[in-house]
Amino acid sequence: MSLAPDVTDAEVGVLGPATVAVVGTGAIGQDLISKIHRSPLLDCRLVAGRNPDSAGLRHAERFGYPVTAAGIDAVLAAETGFDVVFDATNAASHLRHWSLLEPLGTLVVDLTPSRVGQMVVPTVTGVEATTGRNVNLISCGGQASIPVAHALAARFPVSYIEVVSTVASDVAGRGTRLNLDEYVATTRHAVTTFSGVPDVKAILNISPAVPPATFRTAVHARIPGADVEAVRAAVEPVAEQVRSFAPGYAVTACTVVDDRVTVALQVTAHSDVLPRYAGNLDIINSAAILVAEQHAARRGRAARTEALR
Repeated sequence: MSLAPDVTDAEVGVLGPATVAVVGTGAIGQDLISKIHRSPLLDCRLVAGRNPDSAGLRHAERFGYPVTAAGIDAVLAAETGFDVVFDATNAASHLRHWSLLEPLGTLVVDLTPSRVGQMVVPTVTGVEATTGRNVNLISCGGQASIPVAHALAARFPVSYIEVVSTVASDVAGRGTRLNLDEYVATTRHAVTTFSGVPDVKAILNISPAVPPATFRTAVHARIPGADVEAVRAAVEPVAEQVRSFAPGYAVTACTVVDDRVTVALQVTAHSDVLPRYAGNLDIINSAAILVAEQHAARRGRAARTEALR
């Protein structure tokens, strides 16, 4: 499966890069801004927060991007609309934001565990929103675990899945802590949806360890008669696919004890602004950028085709 956007300069040139706005200026928003800045397919036209003194707004200003502390109201008031709006706030706020953005026809990429839009895990679903214009990236633990859970369920008779993720406390910001209940419910729902296994548990640990713990996720599954080599053969190709857009993703261990299978995952961040242990933020942001770039590529191809008629 090729996940890289496939678009020519001529196709991009018809409309130019897709215009985007970022709502939310915490750590996720800051990393998004840096990733957008590196993308030839995306053009950041607004960064909107609510705290005029936030580090995220200062970070965006260093790139020369327009900033505001008026939040979603500034996005709605913009003279020219946006092709993509990234919502990096929290699940409760996204409910309101989507009700305001839905009539505008923009693609909304939701990085909160709101469970409002179409759930996307790039290696499992692809990156195109096929229903509506709201893409939900589920959670960091969902992005890390679902490719493996899906692969295991496709290969073995899985009767139970438990997903346990650990993040460092200093990259679990206010939005993450506000979202804890939604995180658990949305991650569990998504694992069931994409694995077909109804008996699922999701757990998030926020670690105060010093030095900070690198983001890690363990996928535990109950599989009668499982063989460790067969488990490795099922999950390693999937991990390679995830690394095509999140290069810090790695399978660190596969174990089988009786019918209990554990696949241990670790994600290190490849970011201009995040510490390497913040792989939880890097993997969900990398998926979000991939969704937006593919949207820009489709938009460019459609415009190119129309221009040639």
